[in-house]
Amino acid sequence: MFLQMRAEVEDALEAALDTLDLPTEDLGIEEPPEDVDAVLASSAAFRLAGEVGAPPPKVAADVADAIDVDSLTYVSAATTQGPYVNFLPSDAYFAETLDAATDDDFGRLPDRETSVVVEHTSANPTGPVHVGRARNPIIGDAVARVLDYAGYDVDRHYYVNDAGRQIAVFTWAYETFDESDLPEPERDSPEYEMVRYYRKGNSFLEDGDADEVETAEAEIQAILQGLEEGDEETYERVAEVVDTVLGGMQATLGRLPAEFDEFVKETRFMRDGSTDELVDRLQGLDCAVYEDDAWQLDLPDFEKNLVFLRSDGTSLYTTRDLAHHEWKFDNYDRAVTVLGEDHKLQADQLSAALDLLGNDTDQLRQVFYSWVNLPEGGMSTREGTGIDLDDLLDEAIARAREEVESRLDDRSRGELDDEDVERIAHQVGIGAVRYDIVSKQPTKGITFEWDRALDFEAQSAPYVQYIHARCCGILDEVETVPSDADFDALTEPEARDLLRVIAQFPAVIEEAAEDLQPHSVATYTRTLAETFNAFYRECPVLDADPETRAARLALVAGTRHTVANALDAIGVEAPTSM
Repeated sequence: MFLQMRAEVEDALEAALDTLDLPTEDLGIEEPPEDVDAVLASSAAFRLAGEVGAPPPKVAADVADAIDVDSLTYVSAATTQGPYVNFLPSDAYFAETLDAATDDDFGRLPDRETSVVVEHTSANPTGPVHVGRARNPIIGDAVARVLDYAGYDVDRHYYVNDAGRQIAVFTWAYETFDESDLPEPERDSPEYEMVRYYRKGNSFLEDGDADEVETAEAEIQAILQGLEEGDEETYERVAEVVDTVLGGMQATLGRLPAEFDEFVKETRFMRDGSTDELVDRLQGLDCAVYEDDAWQLDLPDFEKNLVFLRSDGTSLYTTRDLAHHEWKFDNYDRAVTVLGEDHKLQADQLSAALDLLGNDTDQLRQVFYSWVNLPEGGMSTREGTGIDLDDLLDEAIARAREEVESRLDDRSRGELDDEDVERIAHQVGIGAVRYDIVSKQPTKGITFEWDRALDFEAQSAPYVQYIHARCCGILDEVETVPSDADFDALTEPEARDLLRVIAQFPAVIEEAAEDLQPHSVATYTRTLAETFNAFYRECPVLDADPETRAARLALVAGTRHTVANALDAIGVEAPTSM
């Protein structure tokens, strides 16, 4: 209903400004001041005061008087407070919200018939996923989910770097060393077993005998050259290593969960000829230069040139990524890429090159994120000293299990068996990690702290998840939720406040999708949880008179659906009991 109301307010404001012969290009629609019992407000009077030659409060009053409230469905009045025109909700607004929120799909927007590919994670397949970059799959999956809720047709892609030097080193090491040369794997999982070869290979190249290292480097270069020349045997050798590691990484990412519709390999764009074709086009650009034994683009807005072809004829990651992006543009209406902040220069150069090649770069948007840190210190997959994501998730589940068991009273212990406790521990533990990471603005660096993430009383995942469990507990006490609840029975301000917050959910989804900022959905869930708690304290549900009880049950059901869908939109499970 919030979206319908906003559209109605926009039309009413535009009509009022037309009546007053005032410009309508900026309606100034925003959230009202906190002390105003309204749903939307307009700050247009600030902009118009100079043009009218009157103070903003006078302009706001004139605009409010010109609004035909009688013709509106979801607005009961247009009032002013200082320079703001405030729009108060109508009974129809509340009644339709109460009805709509009891639908399982509440918050999902209509199909936009627009396809979007979201590329995220894309970590080099050289070993286990480590904590430092855990923000990528969590944010990436949340962005994809929010876009899906907003009505886009979303595909989730993992771009696999299977053509770079690291993979050539990995392949050489896997074929060179024996199991007896390696330490025991940290876990019984493919990527943990395979990463031992990668680490052994790097150690050998750094500290091995000079002649043996020279021989190894020639073999590594031969792998790279074989990929460039389209040698099928080389592709198969590399694929054995890459696919084995990816299989293990998928299992870890699936715990978050972060799942993918397609793993798009870098070598795909070498094998189909699109990289060679793109190199020819790049060499034909006016800014293409051959310097320092390499072909480069001398881009005017960048201090550093973009190298796209080495002197030995081998392409670079960015060259192949250009071909990859042109493939995206051919197959999708929009493309979103989630990248670490250290890739910003590369991403900007890529966009500039795509533009020079004649692509519509308005199709492309990037989401940049800062690293996740732990108090324990630095991480490095290559050195084998990092903290793996699996370790973090195991610890989260263990801590959540401890917390859940400490909160069980005698009644709860009788209702929950060991399987229930384990289920809740997984939902709360992994939810806490995911929520804590996705709830922060991506560009802000964060240090993950257990006490904050697992705090049942503070603004954390368990705090919000508990609201869903509480709603489920209330609804479990009744056979059915009334489908014809009378909104007029909800007279308390806490009930109206809760309805008002619930009604905002579709608009929260729309804005989060437009801005590619899923953290705003997490912020919304905290507001919703706080508002429900106020309602729960002041408005008994099961002990109310029949008419009030029916309306409050419907409101609880609406809260349950809204919390569940809002958490789902950021990839956090909603437990039915805690």
